[in-house]
Amino acid sequence: MKTTYLYLGAFLLCLTSCKKEVTIKEEIINKVDTVPELKETEIVSAPMDSVAMQKAWQEYATLTEPHKRMASEVGTWTEDLTFWMSPEDNNPQKYTAIAQVKMILGGRYQEQKHTGRMMGMDFEGISTLAYNNASGEYTSTWVDNMGTGMMIASGKYDEASKSTTFNGEMVDPMTKKIKEFRQVVTIIDNDTQKMESFENAPDGTEFKSMEIMMKRKK
Repeated sequence: MKTTYLYLGAFLLCLTSCKKEVTIKEEIINKVDTVPELKETEIVSAPMDSVAMQKAWQEYATLTEPHKRMASEVGTWTEDLTFWMSPEDNNPQKYTAIAQVKMILGGRYQEQKHTGRMMGMDFEGISTLAYNNASGEYTSTWVDNMGTGMMIASGKYDEASKSTTFNGEMVDPMTKKIKEFRQVVTIIDNDTQKMESFENAPDGTEFKSMEIMMKRKK
């Protein structure tokens, strides 16, 4: 009998629980049914315009006038380099080097390989120059065998002065801090260019720290 009562009690408890469960489920279903339906336009994003995307990428990859200008500089150039250590430096260091200039990746980028001797050591440096059709700016990079960092700068060409002014940053090996620099590349004629590099002295005064005169071999 106790067993019967126990079974009966268990049955009633189960029945009560089932009723509660049914009630809860009904409430949940009712609540779910009351959730407002989202319109299709609210949950489906507009498809990307593949035609416009293709057109944008084609324009981005197309060779333009700046790329033609870079291509016109292909060849072998001699370089006369002058370095100033400070604004008061009246005895600058002078070196010579050779630059091999070519276009790479279908004529979209210019690569320069520089070789020479500096401070009693063989010197090698590689620079790349790009014109970004999207931003309308040039980007320049520089690496060499006398360090482990990379210099990156960007700027725009000025037709009136036939010069490109680059602004960039580098890590100063002495202070381990970011240092800003400015470079100006001027086209003197088809076979002559001048590159000037400027940086700030400890007091914040800008001075010319380097000049490279480039002459193309004929």
